[in-house]
Amino acid sequence: MSELKVQHILTLSYLLSKGAKHNYVPITTSSLGKNIKKSQQSASKHLLELEENQFIERIISGRNASVKITPKGFSEMVKLSNILQKSLDSFPSVIELKGTLVSGMGEGAYYMGLKGYTKQFESKIGYVPFPGTLNVRLDNKIHQESIKQFEFLDGIKIKSFSDGKRTYGWVKCFSGKLNNSINCNLIILERTHHDSSVIELISKVCIRKNAKLKDGSKVTIKIPIKN
Repeated sequence: MSELKVQHILTLSYLLSKGAKHNYVPITTSSLGKNIKKSQQSASKHLLELEENQFIERIISGRNASVKITPKGFSEMVKLSNILQKSLDSFPSVIELKGTLVSGMGEGAYYMGLKGYTKQFESKIGYVPFPGTLNVRLDNKIHQESIKQFEFLDGIKIKSFSDGKRTYGWVKCFSGKLNNSINCNLIILERTHHDSSVIELISKVCIRKNAKLKDGSKVTIKIPIKN
């Protein structure tokens, strides 16, 4: 029994979108090629191969052709859909970051202690952070690349504010766990002096003391992500 080829999936998807599960729909190779971003010749070859393998039926009248997906073709698409859905539902929902504890410049305690932040922290993440942030240098390229996606993920947003003299940037918080023991929040700052290889963590407790860490300690942070 022939199996559906990868290069034919877009063609069948397009035909399904045009109602070809139950009906013969008019189709030209030029319009098909345009919609699946292939040449007219490739589109023509796709239709021929799909027909030869009994995934579609064609009725040709002069220069006009109408196409309908066969039960076999639809069954293959359903099978593929189920495989994809299962994969999407089971992908890891935790982002893991590894790095080395480093000293910061001491500014975290000042900024995290500002009332404009502390009030929001208490109402939105449920606690006022221990003064200061824990700085972790991501030594491996894969973790430096992984952190970039947080820019596009929805975290808990701490809004920017002004004290009348200056404006302080927003903060996005992502709850996680350090070394599988300390609850913390990864924070993404609108404004930071660090480059992308250094991340900052906040917690209700002093992480250094509770986790018995010092500069140079290796740490792992796990951030659950909603699917």
